[in-house]
Amino acid sequence: MRLQRIFAATATLAALTTLATACEDPAKAGPPAASPSASPTATAGASAQASASPTAAAPATLAEAQAYVQKYTSCENLSTGPADRVDLAGYAPVGAWSVTERGICSDTKEQDEIVISMVSDMKVHQQAYKDHITKRLDEGYWDAGLYEPVFSTKTFTVSARKTATALALAKSDLRVLVCNPDFTVPEGYKKEKALVDGCVLTDFVNARDGKGSPVQGPALASAGSIEELRKLVSPKAVDCTEMAVTDEHIQSIDYLPVVGRDGSSAWGVRQRAVCGKLGGATRAHNLNWLDLVSDMKTLQTRSKAAQLAEVGQQRNLTQSKLMVGTNVAVESNNPAVRKELYKLGFLRLDCEPAFSAPARSQVRKAQVDGCVLTDFERPTM
Repeated sequence: MRLQRIFAATATLAALTTLATACEDPAKAGPPAASPSASPTATAGASAQASASPTAAAPATLAEAQAYVQKYTSCENLSTGPADRVDLAGYAPVGAWSVTERGICSDTKEQDEIVISMVSDMKVHQQAYKDHITKRLDEGYWDAGLYEPVFSTKTFTVSARKTATALALAKSDLRVLVCNPDFTVPEGYKKEKALVDGCVLTDFVNARDGKGSPVQGPALASAGSIEELRKLVSPKAVDCTEMAVTDEHIQSIDYLPVVGRDGSSAWGVRQRAVCGKLGGATRAHNLNWLDLVSDMKTLQTRSKAAQLAEVGQQRNLTQSKLMVGTNVAVESNNPAVRKELYKLGFLRLDCEPAFSAPARSQVRKAQVDGCVLTDFERPTM
C-alpha cells in the first residue's frame, strides 16, 4: 500500500514546478524528467492560453508576475541569475515542462525566498507534474505532492519555502495544484478543476508543521472528574468494567503507560485511573489509562521528550500512545481503542520530526513546539 513510514528530506527541496517533494529520499531522487512539451497528447495553442485557475490573472513577464505576487506578500530583489539564494537542484531546468524563464525574489517580511517560473503551456506543465507525482507514489512515497505547495495560474507558477508565505499567497487568485489521489479538499476551501484529470486546484495550504490552512474539527473532549471521563469513554471506546483509581505505575509486559514512574503530578496529571484486568492470578491485560489533567502543557512536554528519545530506536510496540482532549487524556496501545477515541474528541499527540498526514486528516497545533495533535496513524506494515 502507498502509506508507509518515511521521513521527509530537507524542506529546501520545495516541490514546485519540478517537484522533488520534501518527503523524498535524496538517495532515490533522480533528475527531473525530460520535457514533455513535444508530447503528441499536448494540445497546442489553446492549452497555452487555458487558465490554471478560472479567476487567475495572466502576467506575460517575470516582472508582471512579481508585481502580482507583491499584492499579497513581499517579493523583492527579483533575480534571474545563478541561484545564490535557493538550491534549484530539485527543479526542472528552464526549457523542460514548458518552463521558459525562472526568477527568485525575497519575502523580506517572512525571511523567505519565492521561486517564480513562467510557463508557456500550462496543460503540458501540469501533466508533467502529475506524471512526476505518480512516479514518486509508485516508488512508495505516499505523501508526494501533499506539502510544499505549488501555486499555479494561467502563465506562471510560484513556490515558497515557508508556510506563512504560502498562506499569504493563498489569499490571491493563485491556486495550489495537487495531483495526489489521497488528497481531499477540506470543507470550506475552494476546489477547482485542473487542466489534467486526476489533479485539483485549491486555496488550501497543507503543511507538515500543522500551521497551514486551519481545518475545523469537533471540539476536544473534556471532563470534570475521573468518573465523568470513565462515562465518556466507556463502553464506547475503553472497557472500564474494572477500574482502579491509582497513582501506582501499573504495567505489564504487554502494556506500558506513557506517564512515567516519577509520579503523575510531575507530568501535570491531577488524578489517574487504569481500566482493564490488573492481573493477579493471571497476567494483566486490556489496560488503558485515564488521566484528569491539571497542566496539559507539562503533560505534552514530558511526552514529547519520551517520544524523541525513541527516534532511531526500535520502537517498543507495547508503549501506549497519548490521546488528549482539553483537560483529559487516555493512554492506549490498542489501535481499535484509539479509533473510537478519535470519534469522542480525542487526538493523538505526535512529536515525530517531519510528521506529515494526508489533508483529510485532522492536524492541530499542540501546546508544545514540534508536536501536533492528529487523528492520523500510519498503518503498521
